[in-house]
Formats: sequence, structure tokens, C-alpha cells
Amino acid sequence: MRLFGAFDANLAAIEERCGVRCFVDGESLVLAGSAGRTERAESAVRALLVSALRGEQMTPDDVALAVADADRPEAAAAMLPATLLRSKRGREIRARTAGQRSFVEAIERHALTICIGPAGTGKTFLAIAMALRALRDRNVSRIVLTRPAVEAGERLGFLPGDLKEKIDPYLRPLYDAIDELLEESTAAKYIERGTIEVAPIAYMRGRTLANAFVIVDEAQNAGPEQLKMLLTRIGAGSQMVVVGDATQVDLPSGARSGLRDAARRLQGVEEVAVVDLDAADVVRRPLVARIIRAYETTP
Repeated sequence: MRLFGAFDANLAAIEERCGVRCFVDGESLVLAGSAGRTERAESAVRALLVSALRGEQMTPDDVALAVADADRPEAAAAMLPATLLRSKRGREIRARTAGQRSFVEAIERHALTICIGPAGTGKTFLAIAMALRALRDRNVSRIVLTRPAVEAGERLGFLPGDLKEKIDPYLRPLYDAIDELLEESTAAKYIERGTIEVAPIAYMRGRTLANAFVIVDEAQNAGPEQLKMLLTRIGAGSQMVVVGDATQVDLPSGARSGLRDAARRLQGVEEVAVVDLDAADVVRRPLVARIIRAYETTP
């Protein structure tokens, strides 16, 4: 039932995306169609079945991602991993594409992970899920979330309120991810106690971040020196994940982004992993992937 989905919605999605017919013959699921199409559908079904046997609920969106993986040779034999965490609504949080699996595995194996990819690939959300899992398992004692306070293409001018109220709009995406994963009371308690700290990059100078899971969001909007300063804050027992989209730099004209620079300099350094995601890893919705491809291919 988990494989087929509610009202066989997952089977309908397999039929539509792979151009095959699906029907049950006794205890077998039969895929009917041309050889190439049935092989593609079988690859997707086998990956989905592994997840279903683990007790995970799946939707047509998961089918779409499994079919996309079947089209990528390096991901054809990959299986959906176990659930990383559950959201406050019970939704299973897991890597859903080959690229996301590489990202999660890199975080698990390295002290510093740099992930570069387009919007909608779940970079920040997965990083925060991994941080909360590390906190739950007591691998770290706190989480530090930081990003540059840079406006996205427009000047907002003077913002009213105290310092926190001025900064919060820039950090709202991080709070949104926390709100999705934690009950409001739990999140408020963690933030009040400092177990979860959300702050601009400018607040990181001079600090040593020990026994912490540090996430640097929107890192493409940090300059080379600013990002270097932040990377050297890693203390004993800490882990850092740096995420950003190199195609969406909001720095003033002439200013250099430090994201690609850091990835180039640190590629191959021990305890550092660099992961690149692309449009095939977009999980927000298929339209976002099509938008990204259009911008990549149209002058």
C-alpha cells in the first residue's frame, strides 16, 4: 500500500512518467510497455520499494524523483536512504535524489561540507535536518545558523525596530525551516536557551565555535575574506555545512563571491567535502527545475 499510494496515486504517476501500464497479477506488479520504458519504470519501482519496505510513506513527488534518478547512470543502482528526521507533522525527512544522498553522506563523513546548487534542491532544509539529528543524538551541544545580511536585488532602506527586528527579515528562511521541523514551543525553548542560535555572519568574527553544528546559508553572498573568517571559526567537536547558489549572487557590482573560491581552494583538503547539485536535484516542484534549465540554456 505504501508503494502504490493512496488510491494508487503512485502507480498512476509511474504510468504517466514512464509511459508504461501497471497492474497487479497475483502477488506481482506487472509493468507493460516497450523495453526501454519498462526498464526505466522497474529501476524507479525498485528504489521506491526499498523505502516502502522500511515503512516510509511516499507520494507522486517521490515517484518523480525516483524516475529522475533512473535517468542518471550514476544513480541507477542507488536506493532511497532511511528517514533522517520527522517533521512536527510527522513527515519523513530524507534525501530524495542522488545529489541529496551525496550531500547527506558528505555531511556524515566530513567536518566541513560545501554544497553548491540551485534553488529548490533542499540544501538548507537538509542541512538543518542533519543538525537537529546531531543535536538529538548528542553529537553536538548546539546549532549555529548564520547567513549574510544582504538584500536580494533591491534596496530596502531603513528598517524600523531594534537590532533584532532589523536583522530578522534576512534570517527568516532559517526560522522557516526550524518551524517546519520543530514544535513552536520546542523551537522557542532552544532559541531562548541558545541551543539554537541564528545570527548574521558579521556576529561570528572573533568567536570559536566548539561542539557546535554550524550552517552557513546563502554563502554566495559572502566575500572571500568574510567566508575565510567564518570557516576558521570551527572549533573542537564542531561540524560546518556551507550552502549556496553560485548563480544568485546579490553582492554589489564588482564584489566577488567567496563560495566558488572556497570550493576551489578546499577541494581535496582532508576532512572537507564539496558537493554540487543541479536541476535534477530540485525537490520543490518540477516547475522549478524547468525554470532553472531555461535560465541555464537561454542566453
